[in-house]
Amino acid sequence: MQSLNYFLLGGVAVACLTAGVFFLRFWRSTKDRFFLYFAASFLIEGVNRLTFGFMADLNEDSPIKYLVRALTYVLILFAILDKNMPRKEKNSSVP
Repeated sequence: MQSLNYFLLGGVAVACLTAGVFFLRFWRSTKDRFFLYFAASFLIEGVNRLTFGFMADLNEDSPIKYLVRALTYVLILFAILDKNMPRKEKNSSVP
């Protein structure tokens, strides 16, 4: 059962890292901060899962693991809020 847990944890880590790379690619082509925040969130979560997989125990009771996850969720929420906030136009020629 322990090897199945490590296998699933590796799958989640690879999925998070892959999603992060895709969002980073979208950010490079559009320069939209939304994609940058999502890329950072998924890359942080992927690295968190990888380090969790290299630890001796799979106990999720450590508060630091929840703090890292909370950080990634806050990044996603901030990205959504930032995208939906009204923006002032810099170049408005209409009086």
